[in-house]
Amino acid sequence: MKLNFHCCAAFTCVVTSLLLCLVPVRVFARQSDQQPAIRFVRNPDPAPDFKLTGLDGKPVTLAGSHGKVILLNFWATWCGPCRAEIPDLVDLQKKYKDRLQILGLVVDDDDHDAIKEFVEKFGINYPVAIAGDEIRFQYGGIAALPTSFVLDAEGRIVQKHEGLRNPLLYETEIRALLGLPIGNVKVETFEDTGQIFLKNAERASELPGVDLSKLTPEQKTVALHKFNAETCTCGCKYTLAQCRIYDRNCEISKAATSKIVAALLHPAASKSGPAKSEPAAPPQPAQPASPSPEKPRE
Repeated sequence: MKLNFHCCAAFTCVVTSLLLCLVPVRVFARQSDQQPAIRFVRNPDPAPDFKLTGLDGKPVTLAGSHGKVILLNFWATWCGPCRAEIPDLVDLQKKYKDRLQILGLVVDDDDHDAIKEFVEKFGINYPVAIAGDEIRFQYGGIAALPTSFVLDAEGRIVQKHEGLRNPLLYETEIRALLGLPIGNVKVETFEDTGQIFLKNAERASELPGVDLSKLTPEQKTVALHKFNAETCTCGCKYTLAQCRIYDRNCEISKAATSKIVAALLHPAASKSGPAKSEPAAPPQPAQPASPSPEKPRE
């Protein structure tokens, strides 16, 4: 599992780096003619707390930073984009040290001495601890590195970022949460429909890679209910809706959701029954079933 995650996350890191080189970064607005904006979750959920021991032997918890804005950064020493953003995180921690706490959680890397050497080399000035699989899954699996969660002073997750981001975005979000001026940038809110916590996928009205445009409102309601009631068989243990959000490349959840949509659009075709116009064919020798291909497990 660890090796598979290492390979997948490493590939994500490489792709992220290439995309950032090829695509101009738009920090706030999707279009240049829009007013710059940052977005926070409306009615955010509390972040799952944890109790870890930092590289310096001191406890690392969310409760220990209560009252401060927290930037929870999941990273790895072998991840290129993770390494690239560390100097900016160090600067942010230094600039807002009294009201901001960055916590670095290392995943898929348990070489304590190598990590400690890395921390010293880069001058990391915030707590760093090694996070196991349990914490990773509490925060949605961490499908890409780096992944950062922004928490308000009450310990609630208001935003999540995957991949390398412009440090100006982080600083603007931090300043907004601290009540400091952010210029002409406006603050918008959105409902978490699985972007932050996968459990909230049941609130989603659209899912990645699922075309619901041909369904009636009633059919769409039925489809979404099925997506959240049925479990994906790829091995992720998530519902179909959660799997589509967590892993957009999962062909199993994509095929299953497409089958549900097709059955609602063409209910007659999805039903089978004995043929009435033709006599029953003589029985044929049974053929051995072919095993269904399975998605590699972590």
